[in-house]
Amino acid sequence: MRASRLVSLLLLLQSHGRMTAAQLAERLTVSPRTIYRDVESLHAAGIPLYGEAGHAGGYQLVDGWRTRLTGLTAEEADRLFLAGLPGPADELGYGDVVAALQLKLHAALPAPLRDRATRLQQRFHLDTPGWYADGDASPELARTAEAVWRQHRVEVRYRSWNGEVTRVLEPYGLVLKGGRWYVVADQPGRGAPATYRVNQILALTPLAQEFDRPADFDLPSWWRAHVVRFRARLHRDEAHVRLSPAGRERLREVASDPVVTAMDASAGAPDARGWVTAVLPIESLTHAHGELLRLGADVEVLAPTALRERLAATAAGLAALYSPT
Repeated sequence: MRASRLVSLLLLLQSHGRMTAAQLAERLTVSPRTIYRDVESLHAAGIPLYGEAGHAGGYQLVDGWRTRLTGLTAEEADRLFLAGLPGPADELGYGDVVAALQLKLHAALPAPLRDRATRLQQRFHLDTPGWYADGDASPELARTAEAVWRQHRVEVRYRSWNGEVTRVLEPYGLVLKGGRWYVVADQPGRGAPATYRVNQILALTPLAQEFDRPADFDLPSWWRAHVVRFRARLHRDEAHVRLSPAGRERLREVASDPVVTAMDASAGAPDARGWVTAVLPIESLTHAHGELLRLGADVEVLAPTALRERLAATAAGLAALYSPT
């Protein structure tokens, strides 16, 4: 553990130049006193490292000296694809490994490329969850990832649409979409993978049984096809509506791409007030009711009648609730 920290200290100085004991301690999650001891150990080992006191002081390596201890461990190489996703890597339990990997990759670069990489990191940031949600809290995510990696079956207690169920799953892979983690898994003997929300796994028990992952299973390709199938199933009905100019703009902000595309394709000529008639695909009456309420009085449903009546009843209830009398 200490040897790894000494290497990390060297790589930090090689990557960043001069750093204070406090900065090094924060990056390595130790005390400044530990940094002082580590520096003395490196001095004793013949590393050309020196320190300067004062406000602008700190430790740095002699110009031109570089360590060659930048080789990746097997675990770091395994996690290479997560190097640009520190948030998800931390959720998976690989945060420390990916941090060490990033440091080694950074230190191994020539100085001009290292400067470009630093600028890139300071100018582009990937934040996967949406504005109104922080993503899933998934207590079983790390153990699910371990089962995916080791190709071990797991028994899960899962909260489905029909209540709690118990399943034995063969997890093929994990997908992060919109801040939510999904595990793509098959049930033994079924031969048809499905998706499961990881945060709906209430309990997970690793099993000693390994499984054979199909050699021709490609996770990215399967997921793309799954998204297409999901969207095709999503909109099974349609609603005829009138939209104000403000309603059209609001719909672009809150609706999915297929709904916006359908609105643009079906919208007729604006009337004297700028309202247009359009046909929107809907998933269900309940879902459409909630979505169209977000447009307030800038949308009028013409059909189906059941949806119009639901919205009318909601509007009447709101009027009664907020009536001055």
